[in-house]
Amino acid sequence: MVRVLLPAMLRPLADGRGTLEVEASTLDGVLDSLGAGFPALERRLRDETGALRRYVNFYVDGEECRRLDGAKTSLAEAKEVQIIPSVAGG
Repeated sequence: MVRVLLPAMLRPLADGRGTLEVEASTLDGVLDSLGAGFPALERRLRDETGALRRYVNFYVDGEECRRLDGAKTSLAEAKEVQIIPSVAGG
């Protein structure tokens, strides 16, 4: 099982939950599981083609997934996925 941590701004899309437990072997698998239970949440995390949204950062045990294998990042030994949307302003 992998623990998924959601920031406050995404929790309303997951029935108010900040932590979810899913069973998956890749980051894509985590997102598939989240999408099955929370379709509105998945739309905030992936675009229409299924690719990771550019403005959302995914950390696998503290490592940004784009520095690893992106959505194909293996979670064989991972314990935690943290999802953090980028914040912009001026």
